[in-house]
Amino acid sequence: MREHGTQIGAGPRRALYPPIEPFRLHMVEVSGGHTLYVEECGNPLGEPVVVLHGGPGGGCSPGMRRFFDPDHYRIVLFDQRGCGRSRPHASVRFNTTWDLIEDIEAIRTRLGIARWIVFGGSWGAALGLLYAQAHPDHVRALVLRGVFLMTAAELDWFYGGPAGAFWPERWERFVAMIPPAERGDLIAAYHRRLFGPSQEEQIRYARAWVAWESGLAALDPGPGAERSGSAEYARAFARLEAHYFVNRGFLERDDQILANMDRIAGIPGFIVQGRYDLICPPRSAWALHRAWPGSELHMVMAAGHALSEPGIAAELVAVMDRLRG
Repeated sequence: MREHGTQIGAGPRRALYPPIEPFRLHMVEVSGGHTLYVEECGNPLGEPVVVLHGGPGGGCSPGMRRFFDPDHYRIVLFDQRGCGRSRPHASVRFNTTWDLIEDIEAIRTRLGIARWIVFGGSWGAALGLLYAQAHPDHVRALVLRGVFLMTAAELDWFYGGPAGAFWPERWERFVAMIPPAERGDLIAAYHRRLFGPSQEEQIRYARAWVAWESGLAALDPGPGAERSGSAEYARAFARLEAHYFVNRGFLERDDQILANMDRIAGIPGFIVQGRYDLICPPRSAWALHRAWPGSELHMVMAAGHALSEPGIAAELVAVMDRLRG
């Protein structure tokens, strides 16, 4: 394990790559009546890498293109079911982890890609691991940030009170939305309201859900960290997260990812983790590293969870530059 307090551009590390535009856009029809937004950036003949966003429900963004040398990589980004520019928006019908894994394979097949690097953070790390375990022959390497393993302990950390010990004022606002009798299971309580009959109420609870998470994403969140974005974004993000979390990721067992690490033992793994990540604490990254012989764990000091934090971003760029060979 290596620990870093690296800032973008410090020492031999380079900054994020300049902004780029997609060279091709797709709307890919998949099962269950869903249509996925897919974009390709960088070198059309380059080494493929697929980017798995977090949430579930976060959607991809232009900033996610900037971790890769556009002269070397063919960068594939897509909005998972129900979010971003994929349709139907905020829908949880036919929306499970296994549907998303099927979607990744559908995109890979449509684009004619034999093997690719899987790059994902937070929920995208869990999804990337599950995808690789299902289709190891199609994965060249995994680059994961802010590790989430979709376990009950992780959900209890963030929605059961322990994380609130670090930001009690924000935790109090999050809990206050729910009557005392229902506070024993905040995920279920929010889920009921996010899927209630009133869209106005859905949005109100969605904004509170997003504010709680976004307010803890960065080590130094600064003013405005609890902004939840547009009502459309907040509703999709919160509904999808609550849907997946109340169903425990649709996994067969709580320790499913770690229990199946033998399936990807031969795939190179690079784990980038913020030392002070309050959303996905380092114990999950450490457990994953211990269960994955040959993996690299890059523990970034003075960093939390956010992909945009300087030390996290610099480490991810450095890993992807190394993988160019």
